Amino acid sequence: MEVSAQTRKLLLHKTVKLGWQICKTEDYEFATRCYKCCRFNHRARDCSGEETCPLCAGSHKLKECTTYPPEYKCIDCLSYNKHNQKITVCVNHISLDKNCPSLHAILEKHRKNTDYRNEFPL
Repeated sequence: MEVSAQTRKLLLHKTVKLGWQICKTEDYEFATRCYKCCRFNHRARDCSGEETCPLCAGSHKLKECTTYPPEYKCIDCLSYNKHNQKITVCVNHISLDKNCPSLHAILEKHRKNTDYRNEFPL
């Protein structure tokens, strides 16, 4: 459900009754991800990158991967470490992991760029 900034402030982290359901309220946050190269902020149909395995960051398709779980690598975190010499993050997870540090960094960036002020009075 989309609401105004003022209503969001009142409802955030509370429960709301919708029909016969009681629902928790929270911000809906997502990051667009390409399933071809496993990178953020674009989709596969717009991708100019090479095929990347989401499990091991190898240049093959997911169904062709023979890597075992202890050897999994996240292509997004590998790239993050390459471009950020000051801080390194763990790369030993798949790129689809919901606890991926790169995913959390993208979501935090979206939060910082979202204006929650009420621009139009009700």
